[in-house]
Amino acid sequence: MGNIDNKEKEFAEILKLVTRTARENKNSITSEQVKDAFSELELDDKQFEMVFEYLKNHKIGVDEEAVFDDDNLTEEETNYLNDYLESLKALPVRTQGELEAIQMSAIAGDKDAQSKLIENYLPLVVDVARMYSEQGVFIEDLIGEGNYALTRGVTMLDAVGEPKEVEGFLYKMMLDAMENLIQDNLAEDTGSQKVLKLVQEVADKAEELAKDLRRKVTVKELMDETGWDEDKIRSAIKFSGDNIEDLDSGEEKK
Repeated sequence: MGNIDNKEKEFAEILKLVTRTARENKNSITSEQVKDAFSELELDDKQFEMVFEYLKNHKIGVDEEAVFDDDNLTEEETNYLNDYLESLKALPVRTQGELEAIQMSAIAGDKDAQSKLIENYLPLVVDVARMYSEQGVFIEDLIGEGNYALTRGVTMLDAVGEPKEVEGFLYKMMLDAMENLIQDNLAEDTGSQKVLKLVQEVADKAEELAKDLRRKVTVKELMDETGWDEDKIRSAIKFSGDNIEDLDSGEEKK
């Protein structure tokens, strides 16, 4: 059993790494890179098919450029995105030479150059947000988080050193910020689901016992019936706002 668990864990870690590699390459990866990453696990064709399907579902192009169709956006998100993209059209367009000069000044700590860099990379934040838009976080929140990362990133360019490394550094900061936001959101959802499951479980058992007794049940009676400890039942009562109707929560916790 331990070996299977370890293999599954290794598979998940490699898949995470492959996804991140694709994200860092503007959401594209080659099938060769994918196969190399999984080489030690010796996956069969069907398993590779599942991996490629997973990447496709995450808008990652395998052996091709990623295509953003925005089909998964709500009407509200689509309207927000269109308005936001329209507002970005007012930003100045700079030549590569101008951009390099700005990057050098920003690395040296020039505030005006840092502001210009933020302007320059605002459209890139949108591209990154669109890559992550199918993962349960609103596009507006993703863009906001990416913009915040960009604003912080331009003040940290002394760690970069050369103009040619600036875009990659800022891009990775955007990726990190959005991935962290998605992880926090998933953790929050999982936490909420656990709470709801607990309340539902206690409410169902209380209802079942109350039907037998033809009255509300006490915490102690529920403990005796289920073998649950008092903390579990009290937590459910607390999370429900003392709203489990078949349960009399009046007795004090001992």
